[in-house]
Amino acid sequence: MDRSSIKRVFGCLLAAAIAVSAVGCTNVKRTDYDILLDENNELRGQLAAIEGERAMWFDTKGKLEQENADLASALESMKAQGTVNDDGGLNGVSSLSVPGAKLSMRGSDLIVEVAGDVLFDSGQTKIKSSAKRTLDRIAEVLQSEFAGNAVRIEGYTDTDPIRKSKWSTNEHLSFERAFAVEKYLISRGVNTRRMYSAAFGPDKPRGSKKESRRVEIVILGN
Repeated sequence: MDRSSIKRVFGCLLAAAIAVSAVGCTNVKRTDYDILLDENNELRGQLAAIEGERAMWFDTKGKLEQENADLASALESMKAQGTVNDDGGLNGVSSLSVPGAKLSMRGSDLIVEVAGDVLFDSGQTKIKSSAKRTLDRIAEVLQSEFAGNAVRIEGYTDTDPIRKSKWSTNEHLSFERAFAVEKYLISRGVNTRRMYSAAFGPDKPRGSKKESRRVEIVILGN
């Protein structure tokens, strides 16, 4: 065998050896590569989820900032009109007097609370004659002091389940009582489009069952 043949054979053997070695290394590296690829894909998925949440929170932040700006603008407008004072409370509250009712503030809203036992007999939705003086005064206040404010009439009951009344649930009873007050105020001249009724039943109890039975006329400040 001449020198050139020996070189060719040696070259082939060397190439074969390198190829075998390369295959072995490739197998080992391929396993590591697959692991790294899976980890990379997982991290990419986590990053995409984080970016999605980040975009959502930025969107929510923008909406809240816009809502705050709108509320601030509405408050300034009401201050300019004299409906609310610089503290955000309704003007004229301190001088108001409503016999048979309790007045309080909830944020910028004025709450005129009338006990359920003052307004209605047990389990009933017909307004007592003795309560009409109180409601007449409330209607007068709504028209003279807060003619531009929306009004929500909230009905509440105690936690005792309905047994003897014709009403199926406390929520039903509380709505009918709130609606009875709304209808009476309408009959006294308050614009129906300013008011709406809401039923809370026993959801917001007070310290006693008697205190829990009530109707709240909420004069909305904003």
